Amino acid sequence: METLIIIIFIVGYLAITLEHNLKLDKLIPALAMMSILWAMVAFGIDNFANWFDSGAHTLVEGFASFTSEEKHHLLEETLLHHLGKTAEILFFLLGAMTIVEIIDYFNGFATFKNYIKTKNKKKLLWIFATLAFILSAIIDNLTATIVLITILQKIINDRNTRIWFAGLIVIAANAGGAWSPIGDVTTTMLWIGNKVTTLKLVEYLIIPSLLCVVVPVFIASFLKPFKGNLDIVEGKETEVTSSYGPTMLYLGLSAIIFVPIFKTVTHLPPYVGMMLSLSVVGIFAEIYSRSQFSISRAIDKEGDDSHGFHSPIHRSLSRIEMPSVLFFFGILMAVAALESLGMLFLGAESLKVIIPNTDIVIMLLGVGSAVVDNVPLVAASMGMFQQPVDDHIWHFIAYSAGTGGSMLIIGSAAGVVAMGMEKINFFWYFKNIAWLAAIGFVVGAIAFMLLRQF
Repeated sequence: METLIIIIFIVGYLAITLEHNLKLDKLIPALAMMSILWAMVAFGIDNFANWFDSGAHTLVEGFASFTSEEKHHLLEETLLHHLGKTAEILFFLLGAMTIVEIIDYFNGFATFKNYIKTKNKKKLLWIFATLAFILSAIIDNLTATIVLITILQKIINDRNTRIWFAGLIVIAANAGGAWSPIGDVTTTMLWIGNKVTTLKLVEYLIIPSLLCVVVPVFIASFLKPFKGNLDIVEGKETEVTSSYGPTMLYLGLSAIIFVPIFKTVTHLPPYVGMMLSLSVVGIFAEIYSRSQFSISRAIDKEGDDSHGFHSPIHRSLSRIEMPSVLFFFGILMAVAALESLGMLFLGAESLKVIIPNTDIVIMLLGVGSAVVDNVPLVAASMGMFQQPVDDHIWHFIAYSAGTGGSMLIIGSAAGVVAMGMEKINFFWYFKNIAWLAAIGFVVGAIAFMLLRQF
C-alpha cells in the first residue's frame, strides 16, 4: 500500500510539473492527488505500521497495536489538524491578496512610476531591482513582479531591452521574498508553521538575500543591454487614475507590514492579524469609493448599472486567483498524507545517512526548486526535519527554496508570470539570466553559512 501511495504522489507531482506540456491546470492533479491519497490512507489504515504525530513531531508509539477504531479516530484527528494548519496559510494568503487587489482597485501601484525619472539604463536597472527587492518583501514576489513589469511596459518601448530588465526583476523579487515572512508562499508556510520567527528570519537572511540580488545586478550592469540611455515612453497613459491611489498604497502596505507585529505582540496566528488589517483597509476603501460613487451614478442615467457602484471588497475578492489557492490546499494536504504515515520522517532519516551534510541537501533543494514547484518541496522538508524553531536549517530552507527558483524561468511563480507577460523564451532566459541567478544563489548561500557561525 505504501508503494502505491508513493507512486500516486510521484505521478501527481509530475502532472503538476508538466502542466504546460499537458495543458492541464496544476490545481486539478493537486486536488485529485490529495483526495486519492487520503482515501487510500483511510482504506489501508489497519495495515500501516507507522503513524506520525505532527503535534509532537514524532512517530506514535505502539501504533501497530492500536485497534481499528482507535486508528480511524486518530486518522480523523490528524486530518482535522492538517486542515486547520493549511487553512491558516490559505486565509492569510486570501487576506493579503485582497489587500493587494484593493490597492490596485484605486490604481495605487502607479505611484511607483513617479519615482522613476532617469533614462540611464544602468540606473534604471538598480531602481527596479531595489523596488523588486523591497516590494516583494511586503506584497510577495509574485505580485511585485506583476506590478513592476506592468510599470516597465509603460516606460520602455523596446521589448528586447525590456525582457532583460524583467529577468533581473525575477531574481530580485525572489530574493526579496526570501527574507520576509510574507514575501513568499514557502517562507509564509515556515513562519505560520512555527519554524521561523520574523526577527530571526530577517536577521539571518537579509544579508544573504541582498547579496543574491546585488551580485547579479552588479554584473549585469556591465552587460551591453544595460549600457546607454533609453527613450521613455510618454503620453500613452489610458488608465483611470484615482486621487486616493497613493493613500491606499501606503495604507495597504502598512497594514500588511503590521501583521508580523500583531503576531509578535498577541502570539495569535498570523491570519488573525491579516483579517484585522483587511478590515481596516476595507473601511477606507468603502469610504473613498462612495465619494466616487455619486459622480459615476450622476453620469450614468441610462438604466445600465454595469458602471454603477461596486464594493471594492467584493470587486477585489472576485479578482483573487482561486486556482492558486486551491492548488496550495491540494498540495499541502497531499504532502500531509505522506507525513502522517511517517514516510517523510523515515525518508529524512535515510537521507541523513546517504548525505550526512545537511547544507548540501538544502542547496540541492534550492536547485530542485528551479525544476519543480517549491511549495511541495518545502512542505516535505517541514515533515522531514524536526529541528526547533529558528534553527539555522529552517532559515537556509527559506533562502534556498525562495531564491533557487530564479535559475529557471519556470522555477518560480514570479518567473512564470514574467514569462507570460513578456513572452520570454525558456532557452533565452536559460542562456542569458540563469547564470546570473546561479551566481547570486551560491554567493548568498556561502554568506549564510559564514554568518551563522557568529
